[in-house]
Amino acid sequence: MSRRGRKEAFYFWLFISPWLIGFVGFLLGPMLASIYISLTEWDSFTPPEWVGLENFRRALFEDPVFWKALGNTFYYSAISVPLGLVIGVWLANLLNKRVRRRKLFRTFIYLPTLVPLVATAMVFKMVLAPSGPLNDLLGWFGIPGPDWLLDANWIKPGLIVLSTWGAGAATVLLLSAMNGIPRELYEAAEIDGAGPVRQFWAVTFPQITPIIFFNLIMGLIQAFQIFSQIYIFTAQTGSIGGPNNASQSMVTLLFREAFSFYHFGYASAVAWLLFLVIMAFTLIAFRTARRWVFYESEVR
Repeated sequence: MSRRGRKEAFYFWLFISPWLIGFVGFLLGPMLASIYISLTEWDSFTPPEWVGLENFRRALFEDPVFWKALGNTFYYSAISVPLGLVIGVWLANLLNKRVRRRKLFRTFIYLPTLVPLVATAMVFKMVLAPSGPLNDLLGWFGIPGPDWLLDANWIKPGLIVLSTWGAGAATVLLLSAMNGIPRELYEAAEIDGAGPVRQFWAVTFPQITPIIFFNLIMGLIQAFQIFSQIYIFTAQTGSIGGPNNASQSMVTLLFREAFSFYHFGYASAVAWLLFLVIMAFTLIAFRTARRWVFYESEVR
């Protein structure tokens, strides 16, 4: 390597070193440590005791709460992610129309995403209270409101309602994609006699599928890692993930095992099983994306 090359390499490693140190110290290092801890029984007070794959066997074959948490996570993800995408596409399509004060409407749609998640969850906790505004609104129509956060049948729908509050972030991305669609495509569709609905499915939707796919992947990852909302909704009831584990997710389960029962080995095993689940669904999404995601470069 020439003197100039060595100098460029030195500055490269110098400028990248803050990120590299952070990556090794706060991500890669803890991940490797977690793999080891998952193969041990450790309470953080005594030396780890090697147990091999016992923690994984316990989660998969002995712990019914693990499967309950996994089922709850699937339920939440399967409804909240598609619902958020539908709301995002619908709002973006509305905001893409040429109407008065549409910039103001766009601002209002995005503002909720700027509110911290903890603050949003606390507000929704009051809204979903038995005597909260939502039940009062239902009472005006003669509908008895349920105990959203105390009823095992309603707490997951309450969490799904909360998830729609952050649809503004996806809406902004989808709106930017719609603004980038060439006007010539719509003019050609109009010449062929396509109405607004046909134009959306034949022109708009195929052009925004890459952004829909991006939101799908990010939404799945976030949904599988839901924690803060459940913690705020159920912490004061004395059982995180209650009632009767009806809102228990994978992350709240590993949090409870680690910091309530001090089963750090088992909690690490649950974390790695969650990682494998997320990876599996991400790979499935990428494999199926070939059938419905449209990239403009593919047709050139």
